[in-house]
Amino acid sequence: MSYTMPEFLAHAIAMEREAAERYLELADMMEAHNNLEVASLFRDMVRYSNMHGDSIVERAAGHELPRLKSWQYRWVAPTEVGDEDAFDYTMNAWQALEYARENEARAMNFYRTVSETSTDPEIKTLAMEFATEEADHTMALDKMIAQTQRP
Repeated sequence: MSYTMPEFLAHAIAMEREAAERYLELADMMEAHNNLEVASLFRDMVRYSNMHGDSIVERAAGHELPRLKSWQYRWVAPTEVGDEDAFDYTMNAWQALEYARENEARAMNFYRTVSETSTDPEIKTLAMEFATEEADHTMALDKMIAQTQRP
């Protein structure tokens, strides 16, 4: 499956916005249950997702992006945000970090897959750049996980 540049950018923006929304929901849920340490971790993830999404929006300047309905998105690999079944309000910091890491790894794999399958050299380059950013997020989460007591 191959994307045009506007399609790729629309998918990347949608993925980052969805991740930010999910992390915000999780942060709110954790706060409601007085799990403030984990709520703070998810608020950090909201900021990272918003920053990455904003940088993609800036990159999209000059492109007319398609306005896709939810059923029109074509994902070539699983998207960044994991299943709701993967978390609950009793989640501890280590579990929250693991959840976030899995999400970032999925995003990295999505971008790598796009880079590997695209026939457009500009999309290949941009997708690999995004994959590298997600890999950096994954490595940062790995460091945090290593410093967090496992239950």
